[in-house]
Amino acid sequence: MAPIRFEEVTKHTTADDCWVVIGNKVYNMTSFLSDHPGGPQIIIKNAGKDVTKLFEATHPAGTLEKYLPKECYQGDLDMSSVPDSVKQEQKKEEDEEKARRAMIPPLGQCLNLDDFEAAGHQAMSPEAWAYYSSAADDEHTLRENRNVFERIWFRPRILRNVKNVDCSTRLLGFPSSLPIYITATALGRLGHPDGELNLTRAAARTGVIQMIPTLSSCSFDEIVQERKDGKPLQFFQLYVNSDRNVVLDMLRRAEEADVKAIFVTVDAPQLGRREKDMRMHFGGEASNVQGSNVEKRDEGAARAISTFIDPSLDWEDLLFITRNTRLPVLLKGVQAWEDVVQAREMGLAGVVLSNHGGRQLNFAPSSMEVLEESVHELKKRNLFPSKNFQLFVDGGFRRGTDVLKAVALGATAVGIGRPFLYAYSAYGSDGVVRALNLLRDEIEMDMRLLGARTLEEVVPEMLDLRALHARGAVARL
Repeated sequence: MAPIRFEEVTKHTTADDCWVVIGNKVYNMTSFLSDHPGGPQIIIKNAGKDVTKLFEATHPAGTLEKYLPKECYQGDLDMSSVPDSVKQEQKKEEDEEKARRAMIPPLGQCLNLDDFEAAGHQAMSPEAWAYYSSAADDEHTLRENRNVFERIWFRPRILRNVKNVDCSTRLLGFPSSLPIYITATALGRLGHPDGELNLTRAAARTGVIQMIPTLSSCSFDEIVQERKDGKPLQFFQLYVNSDRNVVLDMLRRAEEADVKAIFVTVDAPQLGRREKDMRMHFGGEASNVQGSNVEKRDEGAARAISTFIDPSLDWEDLLFITRNTRLPVLLKGVQAWEDVVQAREMGLAGVVLSNHGGRQLNFAPSSMEVLEESVHELKKRNLFPSKNFQLFVDGGFRRGTDVLKAVALGATAVGIGRPFLYAYSAYGSDGVVRALNLLRDEIEMDMRLLGARTLEEVVPEMLDLRALHARGAVARL
């Protein structure tokens, strides 16, 4: 088969005749458009182009071999035919990335998680930054996730022997060096070529648990095979596909890979409107997750993942999942105490109180408010504390004090996502290790200053919650 010249590729740019270049190979995507999980528009928008960089950032290895029919392959690209203008554009992008990365401060200058955010912003492409940092609509919930901690103050105890403190704990019975786990985030290779593998390596080095995303850039197999000597322990975050056979296959693979628990995401029947991401035009046309012909609703990177999610998911489907796995099942994305109580009464292993990092419903409550309400209502029903039902939280946690406030309210552990993405985007796995170690140092120091030697001694009586529900208003104390 003779190599295909680039000018021939550029002639095939419509929905009826759609070619792309991936990894110096030419593919006719026309017959695959309707089957593409991310919808046809992202492919049509990039028809006639080399999409290698975009493809590798958003798809696990082996995707082409697994999903694309062999007849779509047209032949290898004649590299000598690539125009100078295309080569110059590619070189310009490479030079811009080198220039950005040359400005990243040394790792040792990062003293807290906000420093990693600044470094990550510097390291990333504008498209990657827009995807990772964006939130719903006017981003009130994103800001509230941080603001809520300013309305919770401590009541430290004194004259306790805090020479030795221990911030280790157990999540669902599994050991963790910190009351922190690395929560699931999508499209990890947008920030670094090794993507989620950076998180696996850092979790192993620091003794925390990693939650594997359904929509990772690295494949599930790549991530679990990165473990060394059984480390790190791993959970799996599950987006429920409308094809239940796909769900059963994912559950089976998780069990075979010795994953410890399934976290079912329940706050994304439709992806939120993330306008910062949309303005980058990363992903083409509108999400069709609801099965309707809504045009131009979300033109960002989120477009590429939306159709993996079943909007018809309900409580009955959860019973289908629990009956088809031996692993503990938890709900991720619970935002009201009533649903926490129902999950407990159904016999689930726990919940993650979360508003998806502020990326879904604007004006959704912070996880800290829902945590306080949920513990109160569970205690009224004699359902908390319980070794069979644990509360986790995520969204906006940046300091050791944030983590300890959640623990004092009754959370077993806190999920952190974006800061670790920023850390590895700038520094690889070493950045994530430093971020976790900085949090460890903060937590140990804060425990001493609170008068707590273990996490069990971090109790509700150490908190002043009078302003918790003020939400932007001046608290009247």
